[in-house]
Amino acid sequence: MARDYKREYAVRSKKDRDNRQHRRLARRLIEKKLGTKAIQGKDVDHKDKNPRNNSRRNLRIRNKSSNRRDNH
Repeated sequence: MARDYKREYAVRSKKDRDNRQHRRLARRLIEKKLGTKAIQGKDVDHKDKNPRNNSRRNLRIRNKSSNRRDNH
């Protein structure tokens, strides 16, 4: 049975878009609470690796290098 690459790509790209929206929202929430200077040059990390869980307890500020190293 042949794979349907177009369908796989469409499903994955939609999921990635949705997750991107939630990641942006997380950054805006932290920025509103702590200020722009506090998160400048840093990443907002989801502790449970779920970008849709934007509760304050699940978010933390990390260095870009350590966050991206641990999330791959």
